[in-house]
Amino acid sequence: MAKIKPLPNDVVQLIAAGEVIDSLGAVVRELAENAIDAGATRIHIDINPSLWKIRVADNGHGMDLEDLELCATPHSTSKIGDRHDLAHISSLGFRGEALYSIAQVAHLSIASCTAGDTGYLLNAHQDKISTASLHPMSVGSIVTVEHLFANFPVRRNALPSLQQQLKTIQQIIFHLALCYPKLTWQVNQPKGSWFQIAAGETALDILPQLLKSLAPQDLVYRRFTHAELPLLEEHCALELVVGLPDRCHRHQPDWLKLAVNGRIVKFPLLEHSIIKAFYRTLPRDRHPVCFAHLHLPPEQIDWNRHPAKSEIYLQHQARWQDVIKEAIARTLRLSKANLPKLENQRVLDLMIAAEPKAEYTVTPKKAVQITTTNIDLKIIGQSRNTYILVEHKAGIWLVEQHIAHERVIFEQIQEKWQIIPSSSPVILGDLSAKQLEQLTENLGLTLEPFGENLWKVTTIPAALQTYPDLEAALFELADGGDLGTAQAVIACRTAVKNGTPLRQEVMADIINHWQQTKNPHTCPHGRPIYLSLEETSLYRFFRRHWVLGKSHGITETKSSKIDY
Repeated sequence: MAKIKPLPNDVVQLIAAGEVIDSLGAVVRELAENAIDAGATRIHIDINPSLWKIRVADNGHGMDLEDLELCATPHSTSKIGDRHDLAHISSLGFRGEALYSIAQVAHLSIASCTAGDTGYLLNAHQDKISTASLHPMSVGSIVTVEHLFANFPVRRNALPSLQQQLKTIQQIIFHLALCYPKLTWQVNQPKGSWFQIAAGETALDILPQLLKSLAPQDLVYRRFTHAELPLLEEHCALELVVGLPDRCHRHQPDWLKLAVNGRIVKFPLLEHSIIKAFYRTLPRDRHPVCFAHLHLPPEQIDWNRHPAKSEIYLQHQARWQDVIKEAIARTLRLSKANLPKLENQRVLDLMIAAEPKAEYTVTPKKAVQITTTNIDLKIIGQSRNTYILVEHKAGIWLVEQHIAHERVIFEQIQEKWQIIPSSSPVILGDLSAKQLEQLTENLGLTLEPFGENLWKVTTIPAALQTYPDLEAALFELADGGDLGTAQAVIACRTAVKNGTPLRQEVMADIINHWQQTKNPHTCPHGRPIYLSLEETSLYRFFRRHWVLGKSHGITETKSSKIDY
């Protein structure tokens, strides 16, 4: 007797439902995605986790009676029609599994109305679907899910805590909000409003709402097409929201997000490209804030890999790696089109804190105008033999001379790393086996035995050929880590030191080369290079926004405003 036999259809459907709907978060994800596919601009979600109940209302185009009666049947969808459509998916949903799968593990109620119609309501649970009844309502849909997993107590008990599930739901909504910034979200719990997200134009308007520690001035938004970035294929685009590395970074890579055609996905190869693009711009053990959204023709993606559609097959992966790295590099550079600003209040707080004890002396020198392909700058002078004062059209920068020069040297060394013969051999003693390996294997230097526990260094990094204390520098390199760490050490040792008076032409040379660097915001160790004092901040600090009445005791009127 045959042991293998086909499973009954109801068992097959329960297995499939268990793969698609595995948590409260999966319900929210599927219903919210359906609302977005329906063209909604407002989505209202009510969550009662203790009752295992979820309600999602949207103002999308809704369903007519015929579609409503089919929507909770298995594998029924309006988004694809045949096997060829699987290669051209442009919607979030396409399998026709969501509503039917929810009905298998919960009680489902769907009310929907199209423009010019009355609206209808039906209920579904497992394979029982009620007859639709009239239900007057505005255009859109309201889907209510109750008693989730009541017939699967093991599933309920095996899920994470309700608090953890709420965190997952929040992340799902945050991800959708980033990908679809023109939507408004209102999310409630039984005690009232949980959070809301206001609609914006781009993800730059959304990210500060999700991560409260961020200000819009901490971020830069860029959208690249083939015209701006030839590496991109035609009909492709890349949107970026990048946290400036001198302003914001994270202990964990929790705000490094990659989206493809409207959905956040897991793609370690491309995520690694984002991390590499921020190499040596952040403090140690810190991670970037970055949202990258790839827009590409649907035929280049296969979404049919995972029930949650969080993993994909993607064509031209190597090209996208290069595109992402180059786009981030361009976004981080200083340019007229991308002039970073600093939040006014932060600058004002700094000014106020420094007010009682600030005694700055500026070395008076003739101003030098620097005009490059980046930003028109005028060097005013040097403060405390440490800061180069630079004026531009939007305000003033205080650039710390040492770390600006360090960034310049570091990128030059990276681009052209050379090992050359030493003009005068250096003798090192008491090197451990690990130090010897670092100098010879990792850095490529040549060391020869020169007596008991002594070594003669015959080749050195080219960047150190004129360094006065070569022995100390080599010992420091011996204690370092990888090549990048060694290059950062060399850059730090050879950069102009703070406290050094600089001639005007030397300051101009440092500023000019610093502007051209790929990562001008921080030194290779993650320290901020410059402080931006915007004209608007200075304006506020010196009360130039006051009206005449306030500053002179005259009754305030609109006509009394004066700029003086």
